[in-house]
Amino acid sequence: MFFGLTIEKLMLIGVIAAVLVGPERLPRYAEALAKFTKRAKETLQGARTRMRDEMGPEFDDVDWKKLDPRQYDPRRIIREALLDDTPTATMRAAGAAALAAREKPASAPFVAGERPPFDDEAT
Repeated sequence: MFFGLTIEKLMLIGVIAAVLVGPERLPRYAEALAKFTKRAKETLQGARTRMRDEMGPEFDDVDWKKLDPRQYDPRRIIREALLDDTPTATMRAAGAAALAAREKPASAPFVAGERPPFDDEAT
């Protein structure tokens, strides 16, 4: 459960709260808790309906677990990036540009719209 609370701990908190509140006020507090829970549920349903209306049909296609911020551990991301040995498209394009720059003579003029020469030893 959340915050390290288990069913046993919640039941113990409930029993202590019932003893402290007493049998006279317990029904009123239980009713207030039920109203609060119902209101919270309606608010969440309203928010979900509003998001569905604003996002349109794509709302059901969203993978919400993929958007969970708890999965973004910086250490894991860096470790995976360092261990990943597959070249990306950007790396391949940079490598192709480096090869193309080596094939041109050093005295060739720079043409507008062309990528500048790439020196892989300088970076």
